[in-house]
Amino acid sequence: MGGSIGIWTTAFEALLIVASIVVFGLLSALIFETFRRRFNHNHVEAPPVFEDPNSLKQVPCPHIFDPAEKYISLIIPAYNEEIRLPGALDEILNYLQQRAAKDKSFTYEVIIIDDGSTDGTIRVAFEFVKRYLVDNVRVILLGRNHGKGEAIRKGMLHSRGELLLMLDADGATKVTDLEKLENQIHAVARKEREIGQSVPSGSTLRISNVPIAAFGSRAHLEEKALATRKWYRNFLMKGFHVVVLLAAGSGIRDTQCGFKMFTRAAAQKLFTNIRLKRWCFDVELVYLCKLFHIPMLEISVNWSEIPGSKVNLLSIPNMLWEMGLMSLGYRTGIWKIYS
Repeated sequence: MGGSIGIWTTAFEALLIVASIVVFGLLSALIFETFRRRFNHNHVEAPPVFEDPNSLKQVPCPHIFDPAEKYISLIIPAYNEEIRLPGALDEILNYLQQRAAKDKSFTYEVIIIDDGSTDGTIRVAFEFVKRYLVDNVRVILLGRNHGKGEAIRKGMLHSRGELLLMLDADGATKVTDLEKLENQIHAVARKEREIGQSVPSGSTLRISNVPIAAFGSRAHLEEKALATRKWYRNFLMKGFHVVVLLAAGSGIRDTQCGFKMFTRAAAQKLFTNIRLKRWCFDVELVYLCKLFHIPMLEISVNWSEIPGSKVNLLSIPNMLWEMGLMSLGYRTGIWKIYS
């Protein structure tokens, strides 16, 4: 009996040592990566030009701190979206063209960011550049896969719009819903101007000067989604909500909807600071909005489940990792905020 107890004690001690080594290793890796991303907001990998496939001429690449040249920019991250991207782009560009035909002041651009695709996504994207010209459709090639958050950050930092809308390549949210976000942003901007807030001294009273963020939301569809989604996606969603509350606090019920609009002033603050590169960058946006006191609007949008989602059970460790990075980075002051 005593020998059995001794064996179990030895085994428990060995497991404890292994667990301690694993925990120490994870904490060390977390701290190292947090320090490594101290200056990740620096946009050092920016492409200096866009290539016009029709003429092969190079078009200067704008930056978020340049004056706005378009009314709205649509930023679409794409990773292996050869199948879903054409339908979404057809719908988006048809809408934009029809609206521009009715309103000459409505100018637009679509920026497609290829996040290291291994299929025909790049070919599809440049076909649309050829068809609609490089002034209206542009492509940024990241070369390798960085993650959705990084792809959107690149697109935002090289856009020309007064308003900047991020939306997914699958077309899950109808592009016409941008008007809901747009109208609410204009309504809040009018109030901000009336009370003299959030407008830099000496600037003209344009929508781009007022920092506002509008978050498309599927919260009103949650009950239906729970009944139709796969169990692991519901588990992921519920668990993620808890982690978001702990990391960023309350404020936005649906942080993960890929349909968000920002004024240029808001984008300048948010996307020059954001560090997370994959699934949790949306949560970091909420955290940064609170830090900068940027008004956040949560607006219900139409949404439908599109086959081909890249969220799966393997996403859970990455999400937890990024939330750990964010909490450690900001709460310890390792990640500095640049305004």
